[in-house]
Amino acid sequence: ATCHTCDMRHSLKREGSKANPRGSRARGTLAMADEVGEFYVRYYVGHKGKFGHEFLEFEFRPDGKLRYANNSNYKNDTMIRKEVFLSQAALRECRRIIQDSEIMKEDDNNWPEPDRVGRQELEIVMGNEHISFTTSKIGSLLDVQSSKDPEGLRIFYYLVQDLKCFVFSLISLHFKIKPI
Repeated sequence: ATCHTCDMRHSLKREGSKANPRGSRARGTLAMADEVGEFYVRYYVGHKGKFGHEFLEFEFRPDGKLRYANNSNYKNDTMIRKEVFLSQAALRECRRIIQDSEIMKEDDNNWPEPDRVGRQELEIVMGNEHISFTTSKIGSLLDVQSSKDPEGLRIFYYLVQDLKCFVFSLISLHFKIKPI
């Protein structure tokens, strides 16, 4: 079935299907996905302003692909787009970061609504759990502490920091660029 939030199919194809002609590498990723359940993560932060639509987005896809995009039109900068397939160890580490944060227990009902300053979105599919968070940009921990749900927003804030650091490290190591 197609996800109503991101319009993607999260279900994985089994070995031997016509949709999976790539051989052993794809089978290894699918075996790992079968072993720990379905896994997908997407993060977006952005705003529309003086320089157009500026955003940072990344996603960890069920097939092991990490997709990264950073669009800034400041000083006529161009969009950076990178894609890389990750090892099972890297995917397990991403999953561990998310599980350790306990974000799946949180609810964004009392978090600040997106506003003119911008928005953040975090979508996670782990096993049979699918959760999506939407909130405004968080400038500092002061914004977190003054919210209606400081504990839940703090968990979100630190998880996003950890995921960004992980993604920037993977992109920097693979492409030898500075992704900001």
